[in-house]
Amino acid sequence: MHRLLDIPLGSSTGMPASRLSLQRVRHAYAEHLAVDDVSLEVMPGEVVCLLGPSGCGKTTLLRIAAGLERLQHGELRLGEEMLDEAEGHHVPPEKRGVGLAFQEAALFPHLSVLENVAFGLDNLPPSRRRARAMQWLEQLGMAARADTYPHMLSGGQQQRVALARALAPEPRLMLLDEPFSSLDARLREQIRDDTLHALKRVGAGTLLVTHDPEEAMFMADRIALMREGRVVQWGTPYQLYCQPQTPFVVTFFGAVNEWVGEVREAKVMTPAGVVAAPALAEGSRARVMVRPEALRVTHDGALMERPVGDVGIFARVVMAKLLGRSSLLHLAVPDEKGQEVHWHAQVPGVFLPRAGQSVALQLEPSQCFAFPA
Repeated sequence: MHRLLDIPLGSSTGMPASRLSLQRVRHAYAEHLAVDDVSLEVMPGEVVCLLGPSGCGKTTLLRIAAGLERLQHGELRLGEEMLDEAEGHHVPPEKRGVGLAFQEAALFPHLSVLENVAFGLDNLPPSRRRARAMQWLEQLGMAARADTYPHMLSGGQQQRVALARALAPEPRLMLLDEPFSSLDARLREQIRDDTLHALKRVGAGTLLVTHDPEEAMFMADRIALMREGRVVQWGTPYQLYCQPQTPFVVTFFGAVNEWVGEVREAKVMTPAGVVAAPALAEGSRARVMVRPEALRVTHDGALMERPVGDVGIFARVVMAKLLGRSSLLHLAVPDEKGQEVHWHAQVPGVFLPRAGQSVALQLEPSQCFAFPA
């Protein structure tokens, strides 16, 4: 159960949560263009993830929003206030009313956990400062360690304290740069879940940098997927996963089965069945991308109870691996020439047919995509 019902809404500074707006932002380091004409916004209460591979410009954008990098081109607003404009007005980081949390906790080693969280609450009287800090430590499960020092904490505990310190002033905007990446998998799941609930309760907008697609899907209301300094697709997790606009977007969210075929009557035949290609020209070459979960797999014996018209294409199991929540099947699928193509299928739960067994395949259309080859 989450312990988030006691956090008061609003800002300790009296400043309401505000919309962040970045317009036409460009930023270069010497000859390297790190950010190339990016515009996006973060609404109050919204979590926006900057997602992409290393070096795509996402951390540079976050540093610009924080005021740690001077804006070279474009403008940056928080609500109605101009925070930064090229060769003009620049509000320093400490005057922006934003909360910052990074991959490294960067706690003050000479201060206790409680003192670390209370550090940014100088505008409150001492009694309220302590109460506010303890409240946030309670929300993030660290109240029992209030009097200990950072060197006595694990990495996950330090990160919780750093998040509490960033959230305690109830900032107008939260900026998080890979705050969970140094944690082990199980702890990362718990802390990001606690953090998401805390962010939603406070009501400030959040800009989160991550290279992890699963984390972005879990945390974000909207995702800006970046590549080489540009946003290649901007939208909800559903839009990026189910309505990808380029092959890069498809592959960034996980491995896919690929096939190149010819468009006939707005369709492409693949070894596992037909994929719709309504936007591609008749007779053109198509690059078909099929997610592993798009391959529905049944034991061949189960087909006896199904209508003939519902029978899919047969494949041979090469091996089957249990991944925990799902099973991964390596399949040999015959193409139109009778040669076997190696494809992967991901099936929910425990599904482990033996090697060499024949199984039937059907395609889930919503996870199959066709682009110009």
